[in-house]
Amino acid sequence: MAWRGYAIKWAKTEFVRSQNTTPRSSSLNPYNQQRCGFQREAKRPDIKKKNATQETNTSATEAGTPVPQPPPKVPRPTLFTPLMFTVGFTGCSFGAAAILQYESLKSRLQTAKDEEKSEKGMQGTQDMAYWHDWWNQLSSFQRQLILLVSMVDDFWNSLTEGQKTVTGIIALNAAVLCCWRIPSMQRSMLKYFTSNPASKTRCLPMALSSFSHYSIIHMVANMYVLWIFSSGIVSLLGKEQFLAVYLSAGVVSTMVSYTCKAATGRLYPSLGASGAVMAVLAAICSKMPEAKLGIIFLPMVTFTAGTALKVLVAADTAGLLLGWRLFDHAAHLGGALFGVWYVAYGHKLIWRKREPLVKLWHDIRSPGSRGSRPGRGPGGGGGGPTS
Repeated sequence: MAWRGYAIKWAKTEFVRSQNTTPRSSSLNPYNQQRCGFQREAKRPDIKKKNATQETNTSATEAGTPVPQPPPKVPRPTLFTPLMFTVGFTGCSFGAAAILQYESLKSRLQTAKDEEKSEKGMQGTQDMAYWHDWWNQLSSFQRQLILLVSMVDDFWNSLTEGQKTVTGIIALNAAVLCCWRIPSMQRSMLKYFTSNPASKTRCLPMALSSFSHYSIIHMVANMYVLWIFSSGIVSLLGKEQFLAVYLSAGVVSTMVSYTCKAATGRLYPSLGASGAVMAVLAAICSKMPEAKLGIIFLPMVTFTAGTALKVLVAADTAGLLLGWRLFDHAAHLGGALFGVWYVAYGHKLIWRKREPLVKLWHDIRSPGSRGSRPGRGPGGGGGGPTS
């Protein structure tokens, strides 16, 4: 029994000793594992930082706070296609003007011949009694209508050739202004009647924007200046040549505006006939620099046309260099320089060399005249030998 008690006591002693030694070793092992675990996690700090950043962005987006993004880079537009359109449109304008002048002269000559024949045939066949009886047979409404038409015809005949030509341009600008007031046409008007080098449609608006005004004041100002100088420019160039210069100036001024906008990066839309009107004004002022001009609201203030042109060019140059956004100063300068250039050099380089085109058109319109009258153009001038 004593041995048994000793054995039991020894067993308890060993058991207690094992319990006292085991927690120490076991308490060290988890600590070492945890420490090793921290060491292993410390080798990947970037992943935690990235996850924290993603969580922050996600929480900011969910909270409605906009995440700042870098501004997109706008590619600089290429101007090769608008340049080719400018050259082609200008050439077609002057070619069509030369053909139109030929047809107009031919029509006037034929009309004069027909009127002369009709006057000879009707001479002595009718007297004033015939017209008196015819007038008495009309009703009061028909008489008033005839009188109104007669008054309109007299007013039209009182206008100069330049004012008659400009009347069509003013009517077209007024029609486009009315189209701007139609809500369903806003998208089409922005696409085709505003010129912008950053737009997908860049060529056709170069011509259409010259007849487009969104503000009534803007249109009235441009059309008033065009009406004032229409008589002088048409008497100087003629109706057909004036139309070619006006249309070409609108496209050329828009091309200059495209170039300046692409160079400075200020890609904004513009419209209006100011570039074409500036070409007309510059052509008159450079051709007659000593002519006296005045301001409509200040008639006592007068100045020469040359001085007015210099002031306008200086103001537009300053606006272009200083970045003013009140007007499209680049288009103004382009139109003014085109008007001065055409009066000085363009008339000799373009309009005086239209004879081959007119002769070609004459041969197409009258193929029999080429064989019957070889070497003679539509104006009776001598030509080269025919094949």
